Amino acid sequence: MNSGRLLLGLARCLCRRFPLVVGFVGLAAVPATAAPEPPAAAAILQDLRSFREMGGVLYIAAHPDDENTQLIAYLARGRHYRTAYLSLTRGDGGQNVLGPELGETLGVIRTQELLAARRIDGGRQFFSRAIDFGFSKDYRETLSIWDRQQVLSDIVRVIREFRPDVLITRFPPEPSQTHGHHTASAVLAVEAFKQAGDPQAFPEQLGELTPWQPRRIFLNGFGANFGRTPEGTDKPGLLRLDVGGDDPVSGEAFAAIAARSRAMHKTQGLGNFTASANRGPRLELFQLLGGEPAATDIMDGIDTTWGRVPGGAEIGRLADEAIVQFNLQAPAASVPALLALRRRLAALPADPVVEEKRRQLDHIVQACLGLVVRTVVPDAEVAPGETLHLRHTALVRSDVVPVRWVGVRYPGIARPLSHALDLPPGEVTAREMTEILPADAPLSQPYWLRAEGTVGMFRVDDPSLIGQPENPPTFPVEDEFDIGGQTLVVHDEPVQVTDDPATGETLRRLVVVAPVSLRFGSEVELFAPGAVRPVELEITAYRAGAAGAAHLLMPAGWTVIPAIQPFHLAAVGEHVRLKFTVTAPAQPAAADIGAEVEIGGRRYAAQRVEIRYAHVPVQLLQSPARLKVVDLELAIRGRRIGYLPGAGDNVAESLEEMGYTVARLTGADLVPQRLNDLDAVVIGIRAFNVRTDLAPQLPALFAYAEAGGTVIVQYNNPNGLSATKLAPYDLKISGERVTDERAPMTLLAPDHPALNIPNKITSADFEGWVQERGLYFASQWDAHFTPILACNDPGEQPKQGSLLVARYGRGYFVYTGLAFFRQLPAGVPGAYRLFANLVSLGK
Repeated sequence: MNSGRLLLGLARCLCRRFPLVVGFVGLAAVPATAAPEPPAAAAILQDLRSFREMGGVLYIAAHPDDENTQLIAYLARGRHYRTAYLSLTRGDGGQNVLGPELGETLGVIRTQELLAARRIDGGRQFFSRAIDFGFSKDYRETLSIWDRQQVLSDIVRVIREFRPDVLITRFPPEPSQTHGHHTASAVLAVEAFKQAGDPQAFPEQLGELTPWQPRRIFLNGFGANFGRTPEGTDKPGLLRLDVGGDDPVSGEAFAAIAARSRAMHKTQGLGNFTASANRGPRLELFQLLGGEPAATDIMDGIDTTWGRVPGGAEIGRLADEAIVQFNLQAPAASVPALLALRRRLAALPADPVVEEKRRQLDHIVQACLGLVVRTVVPDAEVAPGETLHLRHTALVRSDVVPVRWVGVRYPGIARPLSHALDLPPGEVTAREMTEILPADAPLSQPYWLRAEGTVGMFRVDDPSLIGQPENPPTFPVEDEFDIGGQTLVVHDEPVQVTDDPATGETLRRLVVVAPVSLRFGSEVELFAPGAVRPVELEITAYRAGAAGAAHLLMPAGWTVIPAIQPFHLAAVGEHVRLKFTVTAPAQPAAADIGAEVEIGGRRYAAQRVEIRYAHVPVQLLQSPARLKVVDLELAIRGRRIGYLPGAGDNVAESLEEMGYTVARLTGADLVPQRLNDLDAVVIGIRAFNVRTDLAPQLPALFAYAEAGGTVIVQYNNPNGLSATKLAPYDLKISGERVTDERAPMTLLAPDHPALNIPNKITSADFEGWVQERGLYFASQWDAHFTPILACNDPGEQPKQGSLLVARYGRGYFVYTGLAFFRQLPAGVPGAYRLFANLVSLGK
C-alpha cells in the first residue's frame, strides 16, 4: 500500500491525498497493428516549419462561428505562425438546429465544435468565462451583464499565456448595427491590448505569468465599405493581405480548409457550409486599432525567428538545417539532428513560448521515430472507489536510435517507475497496471459548470483553467523513454477504444461517474396553491448492487413525505421510481427541489446527461438533479394537443405538465382524419426552417383551423423558410426581437380571449421571464390578425408583432415570436398561463 497524490477530475487543482493500490500485472508483446499510425511525413515537415516560426497571432471575437477560418488556416498552415482563436463565449445562448439542447448543454457541444474546427484549420482555441446570455443589441448592456473586469482579466491572461505578436478583432469597437457581444469583444480586446504588458494590471496573474505586450492590434473587417472613406479612398492604416493559396501538406486550397472548418458548427446549421475552393488571391482587410503601424504586412517589423529569444539564433539555424535535410521517405533519419537541436533547446531559459516549442519538438521527435503510446481502459467510465485496469502500450517503428521505455508514472504519486524495457522496432510492448480510485474522487464535469455562476459569468475557482477549452485529463499518465541518452516524457491519458465497421475507431476519455444517476420525472412540476402532488424520482444504476437511501432537498414552505426512501438496484441499467408526496405553499411561489442519495457513506446528487452527436466526442454532464416546482393559478380548456416538432424544444412536455394529452405529429399526420380529434395544433420552433414535410400539408392545416381548430406557429427564422406562405392570411416575419426580458409589456387588446380565457393575463404575468421577450417577430400582417402585445428594448419603438391572433372561419390561427421555448422549461408562471390561453382559444 502506497500513499501519494493523484490528479483527478481537474488535474491541476483537485489534488487530494488518498491510499493507492498499485498492481503490476505483467508485460506482453502484441502485433504492431494494435497501435495507431504515426503522423504522415508531410505533416511532420509541417510541424518542423511551425517549430521554426516564432510569430504569434490571436484572433478575438464573441461566439463560435465568429472567427475567420480562412485567415486562421492561412496563418497557421500557410505561414506556420502560432495562431489561436479566443471566443469570449461558448455559444450557450444560441439556437440548436440538431436537437433540444440549449443553454449550458448547447455550450458544451459548441465548445467541441470549435475544437473540431481548430483541428481542421490548424489553430488553437481559448475561451473566457463570459456566458452567451442571448442576443444583445447594445454593448453597454452586454458589459453590464458580463463582469467587465473579469472578462478583461481573462483576455489579458490568454495574451500573457499565449504571447501573440498581433491581436486581431472581427468586429469594430465602435457601436454599430451588430450583436452587442460583438462590439463588446472588440472593446475589451483593445483594452486588453493596452493592459497585457502593464505589470500593474491584474497583478494576481503574475505569480505564474509575466506581462506581455503585443506589437499591434487590427480590426479584420468585412463588407463592401470596410476601410473606405465616404469619398471612396482607403482610410489611413488600411492593410491588405492575400490569404489565398494552398496548404503545403495536403495541397488543399485554404478556402476549402476554411469551409470544412466552418462546417463543424453544425448546431448553427452550417453543416453543409461550402465555399469556393478558389486557389487564387483572396484579400483580407485590416484596420489598425492600436500599436505600431504596418505598411505591407501584419507582421511588419516583428522578428518572427528564433533570433528574438536570447541564445535562440543557433536554434533557428539548426531548425533550418533540419528542414532542408528532412527526408519525406525516411523521417527517422532526422532523429539524431533533432536530438542535438533538443539538447540546445533545453539550455535556453524557459518562458511560455519556449516551453510550448519544447513540447512541439518532443512531438516531432516522437513522430519521426514512429513512437506511438496509448493507455487503454476497458470502460471509459469509472466510479469512485473502483479499480482502474490500465493497459499501457508502446511501439517504435524506427531503429535509427535505441529506444528504452523507462516506465510509466502517474503525476503526484511518489514511487519509483516500473522497470525499464528495450523496445524492439515494430513490436507493441504492453504493461498492465491497476490503480484504485479513492472513494471521494470528484465526479467529472466540465470545469466551467462545476460551480454556480451568474447570468453573465461562469464561476471558475482554479485560475489556471481560465481560458482552456476543456478539462485536463481525469487521470494523467506520463510515459518516460530514453532516446539516444535523452529523456523524453510522453503525456497521455486513459481512453476506451471502440472499433465500428462503419465509423472506424473512436476514443473516449476516461471520466469519473456516480454509481447511480438521479432524474425527476419532468423538468417542471405545476402545483395549484396548497395542492398535494406526487413527485417522482428515478434512480438508475450504473454499477451493480447500488443500494442506499434517497431523500428530497426541499425549499422553505414546501413539505414532503416520506422524508427518506431506501432502494436497491441489483444490475447495471436497472432503475427504480420512488414517489414522494409534495405539498405546495398556500400562496403562489416558485422554487427548486433537489435530490440526494447516500451510498456506502458517500452522498450523490447528480443527474446524468449524455450528449451524442457524430461530429463531436461523447460528452457527459453530471450536474445536480433539480426540479422546478411552480405554485400557480392555472386553468386550461381542451384536452388533446398535436405538436409538430421543429428544431428542438421542450414545449410538448410543458403542455403535458399543464394537463394536456400531447400527440407528436409529422407532416404526414396533417390530414383531416388525424387533425379532427385535436383541440389545437402547435408548431415547434423553426419548423419551417428545418422540416420539408410541413409546407405541402399547409392547406390541410388551414382547413383544420377554418373548421374550428386552433393552430399556433412558434417563431421561425425568415431566412431559409421552406414555405412562402406560413398562414392563411398575409404574414411577414422579420429579424425583429426584444432582448430585454424585463421590457414592459403593453396589452394592446385587453379584452381579447387570448388575455382573458381561461386565465386573466396582467402585467404580473410577464415578470420573471428569462433571456429575452422573444425573437423573429412579425413585421407585416393582414388586417385579420389582431396584435395582442407590444414591447420594445430601450431606445426603440414598440414592436407589435410578438403575438398575432386571427379568426379563420370557426377557428384561430396564431403566430408568436415570444420565447415560450425558454420560458416554459424555466418554470415562468405567466408563460404557462398565457400559453394555456392560446391553446384554449375557441374552447
